[in-house]
Amino acid sequence: LRLYDLIMNLAAPGLAVADGATDLAGRFTSAGEALGGVPVIGGALSSPFDGMAGASESIAAAGQSAADAVGILARFLAMALAVLGIASWAMFWVPLRVAFIRRATAAKRFLDSSQDLDLFALRAMARQPLHLLARVSDDPAGAWRRGDQQVISELASLELRSEGLRVPAGLSGSTEVQG
Repeated sequence: LRLYDLIMNLAAPGLAVADGATDLAGRFTSAGEALGGVPVIGGALSSPFDGMAGASESIAAAGQSAADAVGILARFLAMALAVLGIASWAMFWVPLRVAFIRRATAAKRFLDSSQDLDLFALRAMARQPLHLLARVSDDPAGAWRRGDQQVISELASLELRSEGLRVPAGLSGSTEVQG
């Protein structure tokens, strides 16, 4: 909107020319009509004023056309800037969103029983930052090897959250994935 307003400022000279020329045409027309009332020579006297009124009207039309062209340019540039901004944003966001959806869908399809939490716990130990793993357990790998279901569940939850999913409500025997 600001770009549109800035460009529309360029239309002011064209509008000023159109207004001035319209006013001038009106004055020439009035003068021609007044002189046209003079007996015998009125037509000859009013003819040049009528011609100048016509020329002034042409100048007014040209000024209005210039202002209209600036208006069209302002609308086009404002829309082009908006489209460019949206397209550049979408160019980065859409691929990231599609990749996220693919990862979440694949993880959701794979997680069909509580035993699959073991795999997601292993993935968490391989992919998640160490400070997050330390919040789950001081020895997450050892707990995983021992089969500690609480730690496995928390590690799986950590990994699934990074994929946009949650651990199923009932870990033992549940096959429903929430997401």
